[in-house]
Amino acid sequence: MALGPRLDLRQSQQLVMTPQLQQAIKLLAASNLEIETFIGDALESNPLLESGSVSADNDGPSGEADDIPREEFTSDQLMAQGQGESEAPLDIDTSALDRDRDTGEADVGGRAGPSDAEWGAAGSSGGGLDDLPGLEATKAAELTLAEHLDAQIGGLATNPREEFVARHIAGLLDDAGYLSTPLRDVAYDLGVDMDCAEDALEVVQMCDPTGVGARDLGECLALQAKEADRYDPAMATLLANLDLLGKGEIARLKRLCRVDDEDFADMLRELRQYDPKPGLAFASSTSEAVIPDVLLNAKDDGGWDIQLNEDTLPRLVVNRDYFVELGGESKTADAETQGWLKEKLADAHWLIRALDQRQKTILKTAAEIVKQQDGFFRRGVSELRPLTLREVAEQIDMHESTVSRVTSNKYLWCERGTFELKYFFTSGVSSSDGEGASSEAIKARIKALTDAEDPKKVLSDQKLADLLNEEGFGLARRTVAKYREAIGVGSSAERRRAKKLAGI
Repeated sequence: MALGPRLDLRQSQQLVMTPQLQQAIKLLAASNLEIETFIGDALESNPLLESGSVSADNDGPSGEADDIPREEFTSDQLMAQGQGESEAPLDIDTSALDRDRDTGEADVGGRAGPSDAEWGAAGSSGGGLDDLPGLEATKAAELTLAEHLDAQIGGLATNPREEFVARHIAGLLDDAGYLSTPLRDVAYDLGVDMDCAEDALEVVQMCDPTGVGARDLGECLALQAKEADRYDPAMATLLANLDLLGKGEIARLKRLCRVDDEDFADMLRELRQYDPKPGLAFASSTSEAVIPDVLLNAKDDGGWDIQLNEDTLPRLVVNRDYFVELGGESKTADAETQGWLKEKLADAHWLIRALDQRQKTILKTAAEIVKQQDGFFRRGVSELRPLTLREVAEQIDMHESTVSRVTSNKYLWCERGTFELKYFFTSGVSSSDGEGASSEAIKARIKALTDAEDPKKVLSDQKLADLLNEEGFGLARRTVAKYREAIGVGSSAERRRAKKLAGI
């Protein structure tokens, strides 16, 4: 058999991470501020792309405005701008940004864009996704107070409802660490009673730094005094009368506190060591304006009205008249000029379709989340059910990585407040009713069982599993052991020794 060079022609299919695909992936995961910055750069670099309602790819005379509102600018219209007949119209269930299936190339009117499958496959590879500056590039990479508290609340809360409310309260704190929103309003917005709200506030106040979650200066200093074991009746009286200290009525304060000059001076030295604004040690969160992407309102017939926030929708159009004026369709223009203009036209069409697909994907995902978490929106946090990215992805026929990007940095407004879409995804375990139960609820139940157990009959992991199975939770012994260790509850032998030493 002779060996030698030869030429072969072969066909194969593969996913190529083109610059357009990488850019589309980033647009899907981008926040409102990042989208605004990206569009600003695109408007500066592309003379054919304009914001607002201007003459855009219309057949009328130059200068006539296309007054179609952004929400009424249909996908078919966007696809029809400079597209060939082989391109399929944009549909929310498919992809508006797919390449020509016959040639693999984009036509003159629009560049190749990603399908949903490409989005998902690219998400698993993760290649080429670090070139577009994110929000972190515009500010110092510092930990905010809310992020610092969020990392602690999970280990302090005793049940899922308390944890959810505590995280919500942590998000309401100002930069100094104070809660300015009345606690009763928080309870009303989340659909919980005042006892639950007060317990959640106590969880926040147990976090580091000491003093966060206070509603006024006196409470902030009192929390720090308790932490230092200096909160005696005299100190409590002083903190309750800080207005007199500000007025300089020292003699009156000493009489109220029933202390002499030396003790009073010692109390003041102690107060000077406390931080009146503990939250300022962390990065400011005021620069991150939270603007909801989705608006949810209850309808009279019992359903839900889900809309995209029009304020976050980019209003971009292609100025076709300017394209013609520059010689884009002129036979006398040189080839280099025509090539540059056609490239800019393709860029403009691609960006419009990419942004349109992004908005529709957000709406479709949000609608499924609302459907899955209907109980939360109607009755409060107690009805928050376990939900995973995979469940939503299967229902809307998208890749799991696509749903992950859609729910990142996206917010939903409802009557209970504004929540990040990631809020509605919680882990869970199966139960006999088929609905599942939150893993946090299981941990709370295990803790309740161990706290109430007979010291002479300490429950083993197998016995705990049997009791939970009787309540409808399908848990194995090793799963119970994993949850028990996660919440810091010792084994049966350790608990028996601890209760024996405590004399219980």
